[in-house]
Amino acid sequence: METYIREALFILFQLCFIIQLYFLVSNQVRLFEYQPLDELPSANIPVSVIISARNEAQNLKENLPAILEQNYPDFEVVVINDCSFDASDDVLSAFKDTYPHLKVVTITEHDRFKTGKKFALTLGIKAAKNEHLLFTDADCKPASENWITWMANNFVSPAQIVLGYSPYNKAGGFLNLLIRFETIKTAVNYLSAALNGKPYMGVGRNMAYTKSLFFSAKGFAAHMHVLSGDDDLFVNQNATPDNTIIEIHPDSFVYTEAKTSFSAWFRQKRRHMGAGKLYKKRDKNELGLDAVSGVLFYILLTLCLIFNFEPLLALGLFMFRLIFQVIIYSKLFKRLNGKDLLWYLPFLDMIYYLYLNTFGLIGTFIKNTRWK
Repeated sequence: METYIREALFILFQLCFIIQLYFLVSNQVRLFEYQPLDELPSANIPVSVIISARNEAQNLKENLPAILEQNYPDFEVVVINDCSFDASDDVLSAFKDTYPHLKVVTITEHDRFKTGKKFALTLGIKAAKNEHLLFTDADCKPASENWITWMANNFVSPAQIVLGYSPYNKAGGFLNLLIRFETIKTAVNYLSAALNGKPYMGVGRNMAYTKSLFFSAKGFAAHMHVLSGDDDLFVNQNATPDNTIIEIHPDSFVYTEAKTSFSAWFRQKRRHMGAGKLYKKRDKNELGLDAVSGVLFYILLTLCLIFNFEPLLALGLFMFRLIFQVIIYSKLFKRLNGKDLLWYLPFLDMIYYLYLNTFGLIGTFIKNTRWK
């Protein structure tokens, strides 16, 4: 390889190193310094828990009791049974006999139009009797009976959006490691951004907002044509530095099972990535810069080592970034229930940036037409 080409690549490698260090210092350090409450707060505002479910009979049977039996003085649970053709209706009917605060909204298939999660959630929000709405999915289970309390406690004026955290359960295999690592990295980014006054997304498995905000923003109208985005696009378009707050106490977490096959994970990620192109320009630019600089950092590091161009300096910059990551992530990963992932940090971090760029391209050019 020509000397001037190698020099140019090494300069680009250094630039990627600086950009990556910038994101660690300017964004993620804020979450590192954040101190959540330790003691259970007191909250008693009326809350409506919203769950959209399509063919989720088994998940509803396993997870719904943990939501219906929350230790909270005033709440209802609204489940939208979205065109299910399994035993969901029977399961929900049985629950209604035991839990009077369960409300079921049933949607049936229509020949003239296709329903989707955003349509189902809109009906559920309209059916909800309370101003403060807490969202999760049928395959999710709260970490404690105080989940609602921890989330509702944050609705202090002017807060209208509460961003929670939803980790995946630990299991064996590489795919589980990757899914859990990607989930934590994503959470670190969006939770830190919210603390920095730049909220850009949330995850619908554990998120809350007010009904008045939903209707003042005309619901999902701005992105109803996109299959995904009922959570991240809504936050991206409506969150402000003043109206958004985070909650990361372990008792506020909502757990779910990770996909167990690469094909199922691929379908899920392809659907989610389609929403990113509708983010605000500032957020797209920052996320894109992080993704591209991250993958180039590893590619250029490899080239520097293969072609023996300043290999010791390249390794030194790699180790400096890694040490800085370990310092920050050791606390954050422990707090977000992923301490074991630190052992695989260099490898999973590289795979993470490859994944971001791959699915970013897929989400840009491939359209998905069904949510479940």
